[in-house]
Parts: sequence; C-alpha cells; structure tokens
Amino acid sequence: MSDTLIDAPVVTTAATPAPATGPESSRPFLVGLVGTGVGPSLTPPLHMAEAEALGLGYVYRTVDLTERGIDPARIGEVLRWARDLGFDALNVTHPCKQLVLPHLDAVDPVAAALGAVNTVLFTPQGTVGHNTDTTGFEAALRSELDDAPRGRVVLVGAGGAGSAVADALLRCGTALLTVVDVDAGRAQDLAGALARRHGRAVDAASSAALTDLVPAADGVVHCTPVGMAEHPGTAFDVALLRPTTWVADVVYRPLETELLLGARAAGCRTLDGGHMAVHQAVGAFELITGHRPDAARMLAHLRALVRTP
Repeated sequence: MSDTLIDAPVVTTAATPAPATGPESSRPFLVGLVGTGVGPSLTPPLHMAEAEALGLGYVYRTVDLTERGIDPARIGEVLRWARDLGFDALNVTHPCKQLVLPHLDAVDPVAAALGAVNTVLFTPQGTVGHNTDTTGFEAALRSELDDAPRGRVVLVGAGGAGSAVADALLRCGTALLTVVDVDAGRAQDLAGALARRHGRAVDAASSAALTDLVPAADGVVHCTPVGMAEHPGTAFDVALLRPTTWVADVVYRPLETELLLGARAAGCRTLDGGHMAVHQAVGAFELITGHRPDAARMLAHLRALVRTP
C-alpha cells in the first residue's frame, strides 16, 4: 500500500460532531455500509441495537456493490448519491477504503497517514474521511492488554487489516515490529511505508521466518483470513508459542479461532477479533451520532450475534 499523501485536505482535529438538535433531531440517523459482499455483515444490527439502547433513531442499510452491479471504481458517484438521498454517513469496506480517498473533501490525520478510510461523514463542510479500524485495534489492545510487553511484536499479514493494525501497534509503543506475509514483497512494502510514516525501523520477513520469529516474540498479531469459517487452520504452528507471548487475532467469525484456542492451551494471554470489531464500531458510531456508545454492551451483543446460527 502506498503511503503517498492524498490531495484532500487533512482535518486538523478528529472532533466528534455534535448530536442533531432542532427540527432535524427527531429524524433517525441514516447510515450505510458500502463494499462488496457486505450482505452478511454484523455491523448494521450492532449499530442499530446500540442506538436503540441509547434512545436514538438509527437506520443502517448495506449497499452491496456486487449485488447492485456497481463497479467499486464508481465510489465517488455512490458518495454523491448517498449524500443526495439524505445519508448522514457511510462505512466503507473492501475494496473501497483507498478508492474513496480522491473523492473526499477532508481526511482525518490518522486516516490520511494510513492512506485508507472506513468511515465517511457527510457534514455541512463536505465529506470527511476517518479510519476507525486502526483506532479500533488500538483501543482494543489498550483496554485488554495494555500492560503486555511490546518489545518485539510479530504481525502476520500485510493486507488492509494488517496495515491498520501495524499503525496501531507502533502508536502503542512497539519497539520492534516485524511484518510477515506469504508475499515477502508485500511485507517489505508495508514495512517501508510504516518506517517512513513513523520515522523508525520496521522489519519485514516471509512466512518461512515465523519458525524463528514467533518463539522470540513478546506478542503476535494475526491479520489474515486463516481461521475464518471458510478458511480453517492457523497461519503458523501454535507449538512455536511460549506461555509468556500474548496473541491477538482480528478474525471474529468465529471468535474462538484455532489460533486462539491453541494459544490459550499454551498459556498465552489472548485478544479475540471481537474487540477490534466492536471498538471500530464504537469509534464510527460516536463520529456519526456524537453519542458515546457502551463498548461492553456492544461486545456482548456482538458475541450473541456471532453465536446465533
């Protein structure tokens, strides 16, 4: 992923918009999720249940570009349609998190540095992009593993999720981050981009190096699809883990991945993907509504949704 700065202005603060008041306050918030294959997403029920708990009107709809025959490259048009139709905001997912950037009027500094946006607000000043994937993982890590050592951390997976998590790990004080991917070139590209953004050394390696890297790590964060229901298994041999190593997984369907089960059996502290999923939703919800949601309540709801057949 390129770390080239985008043309849209960078907003100087990430201030949360004030809740609606006056004649518009009685209407529900109208929010959408745009991307490909978004039909099964748990984000809509997660947002709407929390809005109901807070006494807010909130309508959340998915816009599956594949189902509607819309090329993702037309995301700029989708933004205009959504704004004209009265949407307050859009969550943006694969493959539009980077494609949307040239069509925004301003971008939050964290999202601008990352080069990806997952939340777009329609404001009187224009369209403003944010990234709550990276802030979501940071919040999850700080809330559950804030005291965990971060001298040597291995990041497995250099895709979009890995990029967002990597920035969070560096903001959280990781001393030495090693990016690992089956595509060594992709790992090197991400490591180089991170080093330039953060002004510090970031290592890169191929998956073959995990045999040596995992036993020496303080923490391991898994950011590939391996472990999802459709992709069972683990990205590396869990026998490599030491009891003193903490392990985080971004996969949340299922919450109990083979990696986390194996890590717990080895005595490791763990962080499941539900925490990142919830905290990114918490960030987006607050940006959209101006109301701070209850993260613990949202996590309990997510767990119920994931376990529902």
